[in-house]
Amino acid sequence: MNSAPTFINFPAKGKPKRGDTYELQVRGFSAEQIARWIADRTDVNIRVIRPPNYAGPLMLGLLLAVIGGLVYLRRSNMEFLFNKTGWAFAALCFVLAMTSGQMWNHIRGPPYAHKNPHTGHVNYIHGSSQAQFVAETHIVLLFNGGVTLGMVLLCEAATSDMDIGKRKIMCVAGIGLVVLFFSWMLSIFRSKYHGYPYSFLMS
Repeated sequence: MNSAPTFINFPAKGKPKRGDTYELQVRGFSAEQIARWIADRTDVNIRVIRPPNYAGPLMLGLLLAVIGGLVYLRRSNMEFLFNKTGWAFAALCFVLAMTSGQMWNHIRGPPYAHKNPHTGHVNYIHGSSQAQFVAETHIVLLFNGGVTLGMVLLCEAATSDMDIGKRKIMCVAGIGLVVLFFSWMLSIFRSKYHGYPYSFLMS
């Protein structure tokens, strides 16, 4: 056993084969996946009925209402639609969310974290490279954001028209953020990919 809970089908004849063990890390925790696996192994069909979820349409309607309200209030001045900084920030937030594994969470539905029932210790980083926790994606999102902020500060220090003192401070701060958060990111990578030979400062 390398995960809990573990689902094993014991056939009426013979010993359980490899396919008789439910691959939790690959298939996920959803009821539909488990029901489909049971049907494949036992020919017992389980119908999963879920109540309607109106959260998605409501959030979409709220977002459209907010955007429509902003456009109506600023109808006399639409220059904000051509604001490069705003569009760059929105694109950066989308990229950080996707690269941190939010879509994987949406598809697989993993738990937020894991609490050891014997020691009470809470793990926020999954020990396998084939799975992750929701908290892990939030941590990766934070670390990616820290590295990105450091790179922005370095670019601003090199191209800004501010006095040399402020530019030096921005440069040092940018290098510090990149080194710190990239080191922490690499430490997470090493904890999930056992045997990875490279490290960087605190990793």
